[in-house]
Amino acid sequence: MAEVTPGGIRYPWDAPPAEGEATRIAEGVLWLRLPLPMALDHVNIYALDEGDSWTLVDCGVYSKRTVAIWEKLLAGPLGGKPVSRVILTHHHPDHVGMAGWFIAKGAELWTTRTAYLMSRMLILDVEHKVTEQVKLFWRRAGMSQEVYEKRLQERPFNFADLSHPLPVGFIRVQQGDVISAGGREWDIHIGNGHAPEHLTMWSRSDNLVLAGDQILPSISPNIGVHATEPDADPLGEWMESCTRLATLAREDHLVLGGHKLPFTGLPTRMRQLIDNHHGGLRRLRQHLVQPRTAAECFPPLFKRTIDIGTYGLALVEAVAHLNHLYHEGEVTRTARADGAWLWQMKE
Repeated sequence: MAEVTPGGIRYPWDAPPAEGEATRIAEGVLWLRLPLPMALDHVNIYALDEGDSWTLVDCGVYSKRTVAIWEKLLAGPLGGKPVSRVILTHHHPDHVGMAGWFIAKGAELWTTRTAYLMSRMLILDVEHKVTEQVKLFWRRAGMSQEVYEKRLQERPFNFADLSHPLPVGFIRVQQGDVISAGGREWDIHIGNGHAPEHLTMWSRSDNLVLAGDQILPSISPNIGVHATEPDADPLGEWMESCTRLATLAREDHLVLGGHKLPFTGLPTRMRQLIDNHHGGLRRLRQHLVQPRTAAECFPPLFKRTIDIGTYGLALVEAVAHLNHLYHEGEVTRTARADGAWLWQMKE
């Protein structure tokens, strides 16, 4: 029975496909699910039938377990046909990790220029210890001393840990393109915020939307600032993207996201995604009547306890909200004696 939530969001399927199996979403469109070694323990993959081959939209992390699952999927639900193309929605390893494996078997990679360049750069950039730039970023964000010292002793996470090597060469996809796949023509609309130049696909012939992580139900994608671009404003880019994509949304759109379940009720969900961050910013403004570090802004932004497992994601999202207010001219930032930025509303 379909799950119904307040606000008109409906879930036509109440459970995902089992490991190594597939759910038929529509003619020529299969939904697959792969495991992830993190708190968000899965990623959704969509296979589009090209007749004698398949196009995949995203492909999961690269690991022995994932390779075994893909071999089972290719021999089973995918009927022994090869993968001729991988369309990558964005550069995160749960979406790009297996792309190089498929390319080595003859597939093409289609994605945005930024997603390709970010993927290739980060997979090649293997770091064995925390860099000075990251240390400075953490200190400026006011990371707790306990977490800071712990992280200095750990090997940093590298994209290469979960990604097959990605070779040179891709086919660029950009705003306004139309892609033929799975017996349909798909309009390409680009979002930002969760990842730069995030690709989404909107079917011209039916109600399907392949949304990656740009549009998810029940959870909001992480909007984070990182040491690579410490003064970035991804939250501003996110809200612009949501406002623009909301003009395309129909009640009957079936949204196939990178996580959780397919859903309808897209106009409602777009309003929620925008309102969620506006609400966080309102609470943050009240909190910043006194000077605070980014790490001291967890309570108004998240309204729950942030544990060690979610600390990093919370920190980069707190910086994103503060940077947005800073770029909007609403707050000041001054350096504390230990180097941490103190943020405060302007009088």
